Amino acid sequence: MTLADCGRVSEIRIRGWQSAYRGLMPQPYLDALSVAEDSERRRARFHGGDTRVVNLVAERDGEIVGWAAHGPYRDGEVRTSDSELYAIYIDPAHVGSGIGRALLEEAVQQCAPMHARMFLWVLEENVRARRFYERAGFRADGAEEPFDVDGVAVPEVRYVKDLTS
Repeated sequence: MTLADCGRVSEIRIRGWQSAYRGLMPQPYLDALSVAEDSERRRARFHGGDTRVVNLVAERDGEIVGWAAHGPYRDGEVRTSDSELYAIYIDPAHVGSGIGRALLEEAVQQCAPMHARMFLWVLEENVRARRFYERAGFRADGAEEPFDVDGVAVPEVRYVKDLTS
């Protein structure tokens, strides 16, 4: 990902939230998400130069259609020796076309030489995403985390994949 990609990545991320989380999060919260604000934050992080976070983009016919980010697993404020898939979002018009699978496979491939496991967090009620991760070899490990969106509990569950096999 380059600095020039930040705007499109933010658009994919926000539209992805609004599409994937409809009915799982309060609609006013989803409606209020701003591509411009997300893009500004993304550019600031990009300028911050955190080399621990790897941002991947997927292109089709010269257009960015997907984004994923991975790095060290975050246990609170502590980074561990495991890896974490922080995010993966696909332009809603391209969901189901194999782009998500390709991004996930690339993230796993990049992490496998350096990490024994990859973790990720997914909304408990996001059945489609959970099936996607399970088909890719991830399994829920029993950890749960509360996530509050505008006063509504939206719990997340943790998934893990062994990268040593």
